[in-house]
Amino acid sequence: MRLWSIHPKYLDSIGLVALWRESLLAQKVLQEKTKGYKSHPELVRFKAQPFPLKAISVYLSEMWKESSKRGYNFDRSKITLNCRTTGIPVTSNELKSEFDWLCVKLKKRNPQKCRGLLSAKRIECHPSFRVIRK
Repeated sequence: MRLWSIHPKYLDSIGLVALWRESLLAQKVLQEKTKGYKSHPELVRFKAQPFPLKAISVYLSEMWKESSKRGYNFDRSKITLNCRTTGIPVTSNELKSEFDWLCVKLKKRNPQKCRGLLSAKRIECHPSFRVIRK
C-alpha cells in the first residue's frame, strides 16, 4: 500500500489508478471492514488524526478531483464522507523522498512523464497535507 504525500498531479495514469484503489482499501481498513493491512505503516499518519476516516475521505476527494480533471470516471460514491482538508503534517524531506522515488519508477514506466517532473521547481504536497520544515 502506498499513500503518496505528493500531489496526485505528479502521478501517471497507472499511478493514479493504483493510488485510488489503495486509498479505497485504506478507507476500508479505517472502517474496520477488512482483516488485512490493519497495522500497515502507510496508515499511521491517518490513524494519528483526530478523525481518521475524515482524513482518508479528504484524501480520496482530492484524488477524485484530479481524476476528473484528467477525464477519468472514478466513482465518487465510494468516498465515505464529504469533508474539508485536515492538514496532515508531512516534512519537506518526506516530499522530496517520495518525489525522487516516483521519478525512479517513472523512468522505467513512463519516461516522458518523468522528464516533465524533473522540471518542477517546487514539489507540491497532496492537498490533504501541510508541509512542515525539518
